[in-house]
Amino acid sequence: MKTSSNNLLKSNAIWLVFLAEVIIFAVASGGTFISSNNIVNITRQISYYGIASIGMTFVILIAGIDLSIGSIITLVNVVCAYLMVNMGVNMWLALLLSLCLATLIGVLNGAMVASIGIPALIATFASQTIFEGVAYLISAGRPISGFDPNFGLFGRWSLGPVPICAIIMVLCFAIGSFILNKSFFGRYFYAIGGNEEAAELSGIRVNRIKYLIYALSGLFAGLAGIVLLSRSNSAQSTVGKGLEFDVITCVVLGGVSVNGGVGRMSGVVAGVLIIGSLTNGMILMDVSEYTQMVVKGIVLAIAVGIDCISKKRQAT
Repeated sequence: MKTSSNNLLKSNAIWLVFLAEVIIFAVASGGTFISSNNIVNITRQISYYGIASIGMTFVILIAGIDLSIGSIITLVNVVCAYLMVNMGVNMWLALLLSLCLATLIGVLNGAMVASIGIPALIATFASQTIFEGVAYLISAGRPISGFDPNFGLFGRWSLGPVPICAIIMVLCFAIGSFILNKSFFGRYFYAIGGNEEAAELSGIRVNRIKYLIYALSGLFAGLAGIVLLSRSNSAQSTVGKGLEFDVITCVVLGGVSVNGGVGRMSGVVAGVLIIGSLTNGMILMDVSEYTQMVVKGIVLAIAVGIDCISKKRQAT
């Protein structure tokens, strides 16, 4: 009975951290933090990196990493805006082409990791550098704006009091949870992360699964880019810079092991809420941007440290 209670507490600890964070910021801000307007703001702010964190969850589950997420978000912003504004392409066609491009970048990452054997850290860092440069070349470093008013659907419109971008994020999390918990692909993700060699010997086509995972990471990052572009209503060649850091922090904080094979989508949801609330709360407290960077870095280091310590204890 005691073991069961300990397991329950451990599995829900991340939600207790989130609750404590909400209480602290609510008191410190005099109630502003939990006002309806601010809650709506938080849901808008977390929507794009919440969506991107789903693909990153898949990647980290197989003990991989995807540093190209920020540059994919940037490139999708610039390409989608360029197609609509400079080339007069229909909004829906521009969206489709942009998402296809994001998925292809993910496939390219998968090829470098699975077929060529380049370490994921190096392969995705190379993609990050390449596509940041491509985005800058397309935009010439200038913002692109002047979209179809209907493009606000994905980032600025609401369904009653609920932002549509938040609805999109929830649907994406539901899809991600279904893939992990109800599909055989999800079982393959865990198996590869737990022991890649054993997964190969059991008949799982590991390289194909890696292609799929990096393609999904690219697709979700592309969708996040669309939501961010709709919200900002202007494409910037630096908009996604550093976003991969927030996404990785959300995923690792949510309990997905950097060593692979362990993690739940519900934990990632909690991680996204914690980082989003932390960012929003620090802004309300007028904390400088550089101090925010320090705090987030500490949070990431602590999350990874706890994961590593837990891994060592299991090994002994």
